[in-house]
Amino acid sequence: MSTTRNVAVIVGSLRKESFNRKMAKAMIAMAPPSLKLEIVEIGQVPHYNQDFDADPPQEAKDFKGRIQQADAVLFVTPEYNRSVPGVLKNAIDVASRPYGKSAWNGKPGAILSLSPGVIGAFGANHHLRQSLVFLNVPAMPQPEAYIGGAAKMFSDTGTIISDDTREFVTKFLQAFSQWIEKNIASQNA
Repeated sequence: MSTTRNVAVIVGSLRKESFNRKMAKAMIAMAPPSLKLEIVEIGQVPHYNQDFDADPPQEAKDFKGRIQQADAVLFVTPEYNRSVPGVLKNAIDVASRPYGKSAWNGKPGAILSLSPGVIGAFGANHHLRQSLVFLNVPAMPQPEAYIGGAAKMFSDTGTIISDDTREFVTKFLQAFSQWIEKNIASQNA
């Protein structure tokens, strides 16, 4: 009997029609039965302020609670100035605090970075990996996912046009499902 894992999908862009949001929605539609992907919005998360550690605003509590309930996390992000968008970094910080009570701790993760450019947001992908090491989020090492050419990737209905890209995303999601199971099994051993 297989278990369906709840995956919090964090989109690093706030724009309603962002390429990364389109990719996240396409991945939700393509996910294998072993994964239930759901976008957890970050736009309402207040700026991190250590003064709120003892009693955070409700929006911060709600976001952190959604991350705590997830079995795993999937980041779908663009690159801003060779790093992660500030709103994504803020969301990561809010759910990691106060120190010792991180909602991210031990959750298997994966990163797919997407951009109109040819390097597929490589810088953001690797900067995010650095933060995930500190947060104790075992990030899936392979397949790496840096996808360029986003401006020509989607149909008017948001589906991925390229057969090669669809095949890659399908394999990425299958590998992520296996990564989640491997990590959860080792935590429970």
